[in-house]
Parts: sequence; C-alpha cells; structure tokens
Amino acid sequence: MLPEPFRGLVDDAAVFPPGDAPLPEALAAYVGRQDAWYADLVGSFVVTDVALPSVTERVPVSVVVTGGAGAIAGALKLAARHDLPVAGLEIALRDPDDLAGNARRVTAAVDAARGEGVLGEETPVYVELPQSEPTASWLAAADVVAEGEHRLKLRTGGLEAEKFPTPETLAGWIDAALDRETPFKCTAGLHHAIAHRDHETGFPHHGFLNVLLATRQAFDGATTSEVATLLADHYPNDLVALARTSDLAGARRWFVSFGSCSVQEPLDDLVGLGLVDPGHGEEQA
Repeated sequence: MLPEPFRGLVDDAAVFPPGDAPLPEALAAYVGRQDAWYADLVGSFVVTDVALPSVTERVPVSVVVTGGAGAIAGALKLAARHDLPVAGLEIALRDPDDLAGNARRVTAAVDAARGEGVLGEETPVYVELPQSEPTASWLAAADVVAEGEHRLKLRTGGLEAEKFPTPETLAGWIDAALDRETPFKCTAGLHHAIAHRDHETGFPHHGFLNVLLATRQAFDGATTSEVATLLADHYPNDLVALARTSDLAGARRWFVSFGSCSVQEPLDDLVGLGLVDPGHGEEQA
C-alpha cells in the first residue's frame, strides 16, 4: 500500500491528449494494473460521456460531460445502462458571459439527477471554471459551486502555451478554493512531480508535488505570493525535504486528485524522489 498522501492521487486519463491512447488499450492497462504494487495510486478511469458505450469493463468512471448542464442526466443514464459505477462527474462552464448563472444551471441539473436516483448523493461533481484570473464573475461562479457542495476542476495545462496558468494565477485559484472550503482536482499538464520547462515544447509545466505542497502551505496561512513562489520552485531537493515535514495527507482533503494521460510518469517520479519505495510502497526516511 502506498503512503496515504499518494493513494488515489492520479485519475487515469490515458484517452485524453496528449496521450490519446485508444480506449480498448487504455482500459486494458487500467484493469491490468489493479494487482500491481502501486495499484492504489490510481483512482478512477476518466472518459467522456460519448465514449461510455465503449467501456466494456466494469470500472469506476469519472464522466466528462461534453455538453452543457442539459446533458448531465443523459450521461448518467448512459452510464447506468452500461452498468458503470460513476466515481465522479465533471463538467465545464460554457457561458463566459454568465458564469454564475451557468453554475446554477449545473447545480439544478445535478439536483434533478440526484432526485431521479441516477447520481449518488455522495458522488462528487467537479465544475471547471475558465482559465482566467479569479475575476469577480469567476469568484461568483466559485461561490455557486461551493453553495451546491460541488468541487472545482482546475485546468493546469494543455496543448498550447496559454493553457498553462502562471504560478500566480494557479495560486489565486487554490486560494479561492480553500477560502470556500471547496475541494478541487487538477487536469492536464501534471505528469511530473516537480515544476519544470518541457524540453520539447518549451512550455512551463506545474508539478503535482508543488501543487500538493502549495495547497498545504495555503491552508496553513501562506500568502498568495508565497504560494506562487512554491508553485514555481523547480529544485527537487528543496521540495522533497519540505514534503517529508509536511502534512500532505491533510492537503489531500482539498487537492483531491489530478487527471493524467500517464500513470507511469507520476509513479516514476515518486520513486525517483524517494517518496515511495517500490519494494513495499512505504515512504523512505
């Protein structure tokens, strides 16, 4: 069993860019690693609603709704029709001119789905806000998400440079989530533990260990500027030393997981940094 801070940290998003694995191949890999020593690193299998009929194994799925709020019920009924346990529901707000109103429509659709019994009362719903500074309208939408007892989904990368938020922007998002006592997950660009610049694309990537530590520090009262500095730190020795003295398990109450098209890369980093021992899955002193 892995150390508590890393259990369920990675949601398997192998079918999404940049991996773009064929669904049968990704599904076979997900099922195949269930007996591996690091099996508990991985949470759900992330898939779009339109791909649900192609999921031929009964695995816990995080369903990414590709339409608006009106598509939520149909996606959940499709999952039920194929006997797929829904571990999470993810939806992006699609009306930039009325983010709070859009968030309220999502909440109404989720409440209706729970009332119909097609979405479990405890199944988390992740609402993705636009990749912008936390403006007044952004924060108003975050308020609605919190009021509905949903969670935030933060996009931390993509296929273009502008898809990677600055450390300052990401720090603002984390601060907004914690201020509202709202758990969050991240998606895209977090394949590696430590912040770095990709040698092929030149894009500055965030590190999942940076985000975990930054969440801990923010919860403990660090300023947004201090959190941004930690997010930008690319020195492994410093970050590992801090990780060994931080309550990372407590930080997971807020930073729930991240979707990655690779499971192996995060695992290799944890082992390489000495935070996980492949011999017995425990932290090394």
